[in-house]
Amino acid sequence: MHANAKLCGLCYAQIDSPVGPLLLVGDDAGLRKLEFMKGRREVIPDPSWREDVRPLREAIRQLRAYFAGKLENFDLPLAPEGTPFQRSVWKLLCEIPYGETISYGELARRVGNPKASRAVGLANGSNPIAIVIPCHRVIGSNGKLTGYGGGLPLKEKLLALERRQLTLL
Repeated sequence: MHANAKLCGLCYAQIDSPVGPLLLVGDDAGLRKLEFMKGRREVIPDPSWREDVRPLREAIRQLRAYFAGKLENFDLPLAPEGTPFQRSVWKLLCEIPYGETISYGELARRVGNPKASRAVGLANGSNPIAIVIPCHRVIGSNGKLTGYGGGLPLKEKLLALERRQLTLL
């Protein structure tokens, strides 16, 4: 992050992307949020945040490379806010290889509680850093796509991009 990020508290930037407008929020600790501005609910910047693209430049650069099919693994400091259980689920999401999917049941097994599919699903759904923490790589046990904050067509697009079946840029 940029040296001045600490001075501005939480900084944000809105960017256009092939999957619609995105809102990025971060500070000196790292990227805190990456949300679809036109997902399930409208996302607007908090009035206490300051618009400043500088601390988010690297995240924006990596997102553009990802959408161009040139980046498979993000290398950014992340600072998502959540419970210890949510953070453990989000950490495991980052271990799902690019272009692959796993079921909620498998993710629950990896968390260490095979019966926690529902809790894992809720943690997955509350992921504050979409795309970078790849919650789109989790699917139903029957192989069908299930809920996604940006909508199922968007989840389908991201998975097709990662399987090299779709070019977004």
